[in-house]
Amino acid sequence: PPTRVAALRQLVAEESPNLFAFAGGGGPSAGGAATSSSGAAALSERAVALAAAAGPVELDAAPLAASLDDRYGRRHTYLRISLTERCSLRCTYCMPADGVSLTDARRLLSAEELLRLAALFVRAGVDKIRLTGGEPTVRPDLAAVVGALDGLRPLGLRQIAMTTNGVALSRLLPSLHAAGLDKLNLSLDTLQRGRFLELTRRDALPKVLRAVDAALALGYTPLKLNCVVMRGVNEHEVDAFAALARARPIDVRFIEFMPFDDNDWSDSKLVPSAELLAALSQRQPGLRRLRTDAHDVARTYSWPGAEGSVSFISSMTEPFCGGCNRLRLTADGSLKVCLFGGSEISLRDAMREGASDAQLLSLVSSALGRKHPRHAGLASPHDIARTKNRPMTTIGG
Repeated sequence: PPTRVAALRQLVAEESPNLFAFAGGGGPSAGGAATSSSGAAALSERAVALAAAAGPVELDAAPLAASLDDRYGRRHTYLRISLTERCSLRCTYCMPADGVSLTDARRLLSAEELLRLAALFVRAGVDKIRLTGGEPTVRPDLAAVVGALDGLRPLGLRQIAMTTNGVALSRLLPSLHAAGLDKLNLSLDTLQRGRFLELTRRDALPKVLRAVDAALALGYTPLKLNCVVMRGVNEHEVDAFAALARARPIDVRFIEFMPFDDNDWSDSKLVPSAELLAALSQRQPGLRRLRTDAHDVARTYSWPGAEGSVSFISSMTEPFCGGCNRLRLTADGSLKVCLFGGSEISLRDAMREGASDAQLLSLVSSALGRKHPRHAGLASPHDIARTKNRPMTTIGG
């Protein structure tokens, strides 16, 4: 039978579609003309069917000698793939009000390039992939991408996860669930509609809350809610989030405010996790630490009889770099070995210049060989804030 990549190539040859239109909704074709809604939907069905029938992506017969270990003995088995730089919200801690400069579409990874890299990383030892953005649900071929990644399980992929703002999730979730999506994180920084509008510059809280209900109904438990806590903004909502975690199978993850380009970070807005935990423990006694995976970035707690849990991600005050197993692939094909480092290597350019799989893995290994033990070698949050990086939306959450 043809490989998945060969099947996608055959589809392109027959209909010359835009590979980013697999999931319907129209969009520019290869020649720039708009594809009809019905045509895109039919194309989506064919793409998913071909992907399912073709089996795992077949790679070049290249030696997989490059290691995913760095010089500090950390093995990187978790790949976060940003599917797009675009987002349906304008969160104040993520981007300026007028948005960010987006990469020209021709410089973004094609669906075929993305799948080639994903398969290569899985063959090398990655067993968890998380889809991020921007906002991954704005990408029209999302279900097809998930379905194609699902075909990598025979190669060793154990989990396909996604981080989303939830705005469009309710209508998309059934197809994503059917395609193979295993785990979900929703970003939600407030339970108050007015504050949600202020923080995100969009009035979409009811849609996000419907997405929470939809995810729980489909069995995405524990459902993780990512909450960036900022002093003077939403730190007084910690108890309300905790009550949600006690009543439903939800893990609310309180994340320290982190500096990125154009997000107006200051240490005056930073609420240390230790401060949050101490205050919550005093107001809601009985919190007990839960055992979690050694690579988990969060410290997780719960109460006897609670449905869910609360977690604390202390990126700034108590870094967890010693257990880091993450790699990030940006939407334009750059590999980042540390979220806070400005250094990147373009796997897109290497592929388009004809690099073999072995050569691509050699680039990955070289990048990991230069990875610092902590925070890209930067000593403090202030140093991170002064270092040129990217806005979070173009890195991938």
